[in-house]
Amino acid sequence: MWLKNQMTDCNKGLVILRSLTTLAIASLISGCAVPFFGGYGANNQSREEFAHHVEEVFRLQNRMTSEVMMLLENNEVERPDALMQAEQHMQQVCADLNEYASRDIDGLSIGLFLSRRVEQSAIDCEQAAQAIKPLLIP
Repeated sequence: MWLKNQMTDCNKGLVILRSLTTLAIASLISGCAVPFFGGYGANNQSREEFAHHVEEVFRLQNRMTSEVMMLLENNEVERPDALMQAEQHMQQVCADLNEYASRDIDGLSIGLFLSRRVEQSAIDCEQAAQAIKPLLIP
């Protein structure tokens, strides 16, 4: 009898543990857990602040790409190899952000994993775009 009670208590504990684990996973997947762990991005911003920051980073990297293309077309750059290398690096670092924006523009769904990759790479993308600015000066 004692052993049977111990096994029943153990089973109840496992059911509770399994339920808590399921709840934690569901919270993480839905994004509800973010307030428990801080804000969005490396700077722990609010959702609105982070969305605005990511939009600004997207515009900056697009502007840098346009300026690089114009300067290279017109041969107005002193170090074209360095500029092209920096621009290619920026494109690699900003690939998730560009995919996110493209899917958003096309009305396609944006998965949790892509959103998280954008969140994790936004600052690196911004830094890569900023690194191009000094190379634009002829």
